[in-house]
Amino acid sequence: METGPPKADRSGPELRAASLNLDCFCETLDTRQLALELARESGDPDFYQVHVARRPHLLSGVPVFAPQSARDAMLETITAIEAVVRTPSFQARALENTDIRLVRDRGPVGVFMGYDFHLHDGPPKLIEINTNAGGAFLNAASARAHKACCAEMDPALNEVWSEAFEENVMGMFRQEWVRSGRLPEDLQRIAIVDDDPSGQFLYPEFLLARKLFERHGVEAMVIDPSDLQVDATGLTAGGVRVDLVYNRLTDFSLSEPRHAVLRRALLDDCVAITPDPRAHALYADKRNLALLSDPEFGSDLNVEDRLRSALSTIPRAVLVTPETSQDLWRRRGQVFFKPISGYGGKAVYRGDKITRRVWEDILQTPYIAQDLAAPGERRMLVEGATVERKMDVRIYTYDGAPLLAAARLYQGQTTNFRTPGGGFAPVFFV
Repeated sequence: METGPPKADRSGPELRAASLNLDCFCETLDTRQLALELARESGDPDFYQVHVARRPHLLSGVPVFAPQSARDAMLETITAIEAVVRTPSFQARALENTDIRLVRDRGPVGVFMGYDFHLHDGPPKLIEINTNAGGAFLNAASARAHKACCAEMDPALNEVWSEAFEENVMGMFRQEWVRSGRLPEDLQRIAIVDDDPSGQFLYPEFLLARKLFERHGVEAMVIDPSDLQVDATGLTAGGVRVDLVYNRLTDFSLSEPRHAVLRRALLDDCVAITPDPRAHALYADKRNLALLSDPEFGSDLNVEDRLRSALSTIPRAVLVTPETSQDLWRRRGQVFFKPISGYGGKAVYRGDKITRRVWEDILQTPYIAQDLAAPGERRMLVEGATVERKMDVRIYTYDGAPLLAAARLYQGQTTNFRTPGGGFAPVFFV
């Protein structure tokens, strides 16, 4: 293993993981093996060259390490949030400003929930929850293409959830179908829907998802919402009926005119959609972070003490309102400002970087202010130079159960796929 500066004397899982993140400079991603994995999963021998190699900062060449205790703590936080979301009092608050027709409980709970954490000093800090979290299919393939570079990495390889990924994912979609009140054998066709899907940065995983469904006997298509129609048979595309929609849109309430057909199909209950507007309203609307991090609200919930304790690791968040604005401006250097309907780090501002003009814009748009939680760090070599990258860890889940763990390495205020050496990276728990 190549090393950087002299290593400190570290022992124990926490220090061991930190040492690997700072001192292991090995690039363990075997691109030849990755190309073989992607060719096998896609049926296209040129998949890597055409869809991944042309996205140079999609996948990082280095892994991320975390202690087993961090995994346990993240799963405990996820369990606590899932328990809280099921309570009537939380649902009443989370859904109080929504279109009740749109967010009524139709059964599905939402595929690929993404819980994002910062791992620095102390327990992992939940910074965001996402519905239709992207990257899982690519991360599963990538994790299987990393090679052990040292003795420390060998035991960690056994902890990768990707080995059971395909079966778990197919089971998840079938379960969503059954939850919607349909018969298992009636699931014949899935549509993977996004605006201009071939133009999306994560389009490669739409293709991987389609092939996965087809391997399990379910027809699949990748389409734009403009390809959808509602007729006497239900929701159709190209003259054939669509049974289930894997929703990758970021119009979470389906309120944009171009998504009117999908909204109508949902309201008419002629298709199963996952994740649907209810899932976003209950989990990913950032106003919920203010509820989940409010100790007073948590104390009134009928959940176990240990779960209430797990919620205490969520950084405090408050709504930006005329009543809170003066205090938030005063302590802006200690918070992140996030739009409540935002995604992908768009229009997110670190408080100590904002100007008066940006502040005025924030006051005119629904925002939350979340206490800063420092991201973890990963050192690596880029063009022969030692560089530091920030990192967060995402746990992909379904109905609270983990599907996969992955990290995102980046430079700047928020995660991105423009950083040399950055991108998705597998997480190995040591």
